[in-house]
Amino acid sequence: MIKQNYTLNKLKIINDPVYGFVKIPFEIIFDLLQRRYFQRLRGIKQLGLTSLVYPGAMHNRFQHAVGAMHLMSQAVDVLRSKGIEITDDESQAVHIAILLHDIGHGPYSHVLENTVVRGIHHEIISLLFMERLNEEFKGKLSLAIDIFKGNYFKKFLHQLVSSQLDMDRLDYLRRDSFFTGVTEGIIGSDRIIKMLHVCNDELVVESKGIYSIEKFLIARRLMYWQVYLHKTSVVAEKMLVLVLQRARFLLQNGGDVFATPHLLYFFREDITIDDFRKETAVLEKFSMLDDGDIMSAIKVWTNHDDFILSTLAKRMINRDLFHIELQKEPFDKQKIKSIKNKVKEEMSLGKGEVGYFVHTDVVENHAYSLTDEKIKILFADGQLKDVSEASDILNLSVLSKNVKKNVLIYPKSLREFVRSI
Repeated sequence: MIKQNYTLNKLKIINDPVYGFVKIPFEIIFDLLQRRYFQRLRGIKQLGLTSLVYPGAMHNRFQHAVGAMHLMSQAVDVLRSKGIEITDDESQAVHIAILLHDIGHGPYSHVLENTVVRGIHHEIISLLFMERLNEEFKGKLSLAIDIFKGNYFKKFLHQLVSSQLDMDRLDYLRRDSFFTGVTEGIIGSDRIIKMLHVCNDELVVESKGIYSIEKFLIARRLMYWQVYLHKTSVVAEKMLVLVLQRARFLLQNGGDVFATPHLLYFFREDITIDDFRKETAVLEKFSMLDDGDIMSAIKVWTNHDDFILSTLAKRMINRDLFHIELQKEPFDKQKIKSIKNKVKEEMSLGKGEVGYFVHTDVVENHAYSLTDEKIKILFADGQLKDVSEASDILNLSVLSKNVKKNVLIYPKSLREFVRSI
């Protein structure tokens, strides 16, 4: 009997709805995709609760990471074709860096940063995951980590991963536009990547691509206010934060609140970044969290004895969201006080409980930063100009302006009362 030696083909093809067939470029990429830390991203929606507005927005961070990796392959090929030296080791490392750039996201993405692991940015946790994986892979991720942190001497490689024109942004704008159906967000990512170049160790765009950059910046601005900061998305996220805060409050004050073991751990403990770094178990517990932990808990909370927790949970499950007002100027303090008094009276709430039903906040965004690393346009004569100077139509004073909007949310049953104030 002839013994056959079967070897696993790791350079597989992934069928992506946005780009079509995506090739896994290195065997180590396949190995990373198979790790539990990365597979958990399948359970974390890219756009959180935005599906309450755009039903198609059910895509996850696993898909986004694979898409960004695909764009990185295109970018590396383009730059090499223009004579930019990128070694095989550097290519592999920059692919790993973009693949793992979002691995530290928690359930419902940014919501967790305000509730369960407060004040710890997902990029810090991403780096901790990368360092843990680097131990497992016996140092093979060291170069990727240096590129991710911006410590590698070829700075343009870091810019491909994190900048105002990185593969992360190029993918999420196109992907989020695809799944939401918001056509204003469609960008020419292929065209932009083909126009990339490197000058003085800086990622730049050839002048022929300036119109694609103009469209990219405008699309980014439109997507923020039409999708990412859509008023329904904003109020849903605020309500999710409030219901999690209530559950945490009850638990830390001796209440009995259902949650999965890993979620309970983060509710009961005030976890700091030092805890993540010192205790291996903390990152392991975090790696077990995804959207399912949150939603399963909220479903159970609909029958909780606590009026506030059960009311907020029922509203979340039934999409019975609060009313939201957005305006440039801060809301009148007397108006807020009147609304709070009305809610307190109607719901028989204590002074410290009204904030779960009447909430103020600020949301803000700018499409282009004039202080971060700028998008540079390279002209045929070798001259470099910031896109704000090179563009004939972009009003960078508008795109770079940090637009702030004040938020006020309260139960819809109070709308007539609020109008009468």
